[in-house]
Amino acid sequence: MNKTLIVLLGPTGVGKTDLSIDIASFFDTSIISCDSRQIYKEMKIGTAVPSEEQLKRVPHFFVGTLSVKEYYNSWQFEQQALERIRLLHKERDIVVMAGGSMMYIDAVCKGIDDIPTIAPELRQNLMKRYEEEGLEAICRQLKQLDPVFYGQVDLNNAKRVLHAVEVCLMAGVPYSSLRTNAPKDRGFRILKIGLMRDKEELYERINRRVDVMLEEGLMDEAHRLYKHKGLNALNTVGYKECFDFFDGKIDREEAVRLIKRNSRRYAKKQLSWFRRDNEIQWFHPEEKEKILTYIQTQIQ
Repeated sequence: MNKTLIVLLGPTGVGKTDLSIDIASFFDTSIISCDSRQIYKEMKIGTAVPSEEQLKRVPHFFVGTLSVKEYYNSWQFEQQALERIRLLHKERDIVVMAGGSMMYIDAVCKGIDDIPTIAPELRQNLMKRYEEEGLEAICRQLKQLDPVFYGQVDLNNAKRVLHAVEVCLMAGVPYSSLRTNAPKDRGFRILKIGLMRDKEELYERINRRVDVMLEEGLMDEAHRLYKHKGLNALNTVGYKECFDFFDGKIDREEAVRLIKRNSRRYAKKQLSWFRRDNEIQWFHPEEKEKILTYIQTQIQ
């Protein structure tokens, strides 16, 4: 098997972007962005989208291709990313996928169970109910339709709760009954490389990155998106806190503090998820030569 997908993953703020570009440049290939928020074109600052210079150095896919008003999920990403990888593998033996979205990474590497396509009318009606009645009402419906998944899912994750209810209503059976979690054969080698720093170092980088985002205009970007604040795409660290500031629930200083705190908490959540995967080989982001050597020994 001479076709390889290098998956560069890690927590937010660890340094994936720069290293992924260096690796892709070394192997003269492209990058599949595996970030569930960088895909939205209106969310550049708050999601730390690669700079124009970085995007010119290496071709990127799934960056700024959707509007926040468009519904998108991990199943769609799985289908589209696999098709893009297949096309890129026609020209190159190696493709890089970089990001920290846990569900998206698993979707490509392991696959998502065959879930029925959701009728647009059903989705629109459920989203309307969510916007009018809130997440708590949707959670109650999920508890009735699928008590098993209700006991497993993060009930604060609107996207996952909504998707589960959609599937229950569309399929007529509990969402949990359709989830086999059986890994799918992808037809190419998957090489997972995880990036990690000491906790203090990582948290300091996250705090600095938030400061940079604010200097670059995060508040203005969030203000432009305020009218869409009920959309799932904007149920995201960095934007939620700004919206609470705009609503007068907190002051600006508290919003900044919460963005930093919640970003650190998200990084911790990512690491907990990734550490369950024994296929990941961990490195410090500054060990570029060591990482390149490791990749070369694995693909020979």
